[in-house]
Amino acid sequence: MPFVAWTTLVLAALIIAFVAVGLLRVILHLRHVHKTLAALQGGVDAVVDRTAPVPSVVSSVNANLAPVRAWCETV
Repeated sequence: MPFVAWTTLVLAALIIAFVAVGLLRVILHLRHVHKTLAALQGGVDAVVDRTAPVPSVVSSVNANLAPVRAWCETV
């Protein structure tokens, strides 16, 4: 094979190697982002659980505050 053919093959191999390393880095970054988002989703789920609506408690609180409301209307 002539020298030009070998040079072309070597350059093609180098380009493919650099692209493969770049893609591997992208894969590693995406895995890190996936783990971070999974942890963030766990935190969001915890906030959702702690800030759930409390409709059953609200009615009893309103019932307990009825005398206070009635007194405030008389003032």
